[in-house]
Amino acid sequence: MSEGSNFPVCRFDLLVQRAKQLPAIPVAVCYPLTKVALEGALESASCGLIQPILVGPKRKIENLSRTEALNIDNCECIDVPDEMNAASTSVELCRSGHAHALMKGSLHTDVFMHPVLSRETGLRTTRRVSHIFVMETPAYSRILLITDAAINILPSLEDKVDIVQNAINLAHVLGVPEPKVAVLSAVETVHSNIVSTLHAAALCKMAERGQINGGILDGPLAFDTAVSPEAIRIKHLVSSVAGQADIVIVPDLESGNMLAKQLEYLGGASLAGIVTGASVPIILTSRADSAKTRMTSAAIALLMHVSEAKLSSYNQ
Repeated sequence: MSEGSNFPVCRFDLLVQRAKQLPAIPVAVCYPLTKVALEGALESASCGLIQPILVGPKRKIENLSRTEALNIDNCECIDVPDEMNAASTSVELCRSGHAHALMKGSLHTDVFMHPVLSRETGLRTTRRVSHIFVMETPAYSRILLITDAAINILPSLEDKVDIVQNAINLAHVLGVPEPKVAVLSAVETVHSNIVSTLHAAALCKMAERGQINGGILDGPLAFDTAVSPEAIRIKHLVSSVAGQADIVIVPDLESGNMLAKQLEYLGGASLAGIVTGASVPIILTSRADSAKTRMTSAAIALLMHVSEAKLSSYNQ
């Protein structure tokens, strides 16, 4: 277990409490056609985090709410016939400013993200979009960010620059002024035939040269040396990041997704899922995720929105 914690809000309940102090924001909830998807949005609303705008087949949403005894009377509902129309309508609500964030409901991620990533009508910015798991686990004394495990399948070095910067920026929002970033591989030394070690070495040098800002990078690091002081002692590593990482950068989507799900299902971890690098925060959770996971993700989206609004106002 790591020693200490950089997070003032070092557990999810405290993070949600912090978000509750802020005004709720309108959120386009895309295709909430399962109990957990609709319940997650409504619980987030009942906690004062969001004002849900339900986007999907209105009759089906109303039938679901009656069947599951969920009250949607105070929710705006936009009637569209199917998943694809729900996704494109939700994105347009964000582009127009009617919604300040976007929440995935019960549709597949590919369908949900397709209009988001449109170059002409989506929510792109100059930075690459990436997904971040925000994780609380009994085995680690600080919140851990894992990225990217949901969007970028096999990211290039250039992609990883944005992935790292997105994660650092989110850590700042969560209260970490200088997050420790572990760039993961299978080993701690650079090997020409292991691409992830080459990427790790390059990213660390880029951070030294100011091409990545706001965090402390080290890598390549294996996962044990990223989070375990005991592993560092045994391997005789000297590092300002190893054993106390706030962020881990995975080599690719497959490794990241497996890591996050293993920690969740076998390690008792709680997860939140957020997409960064877009023009609005995007709450992206698994269709199997609980209402609590969706609520925590909504709290993070609210914190992101307020932080970005302050930054935009400062820059004007």
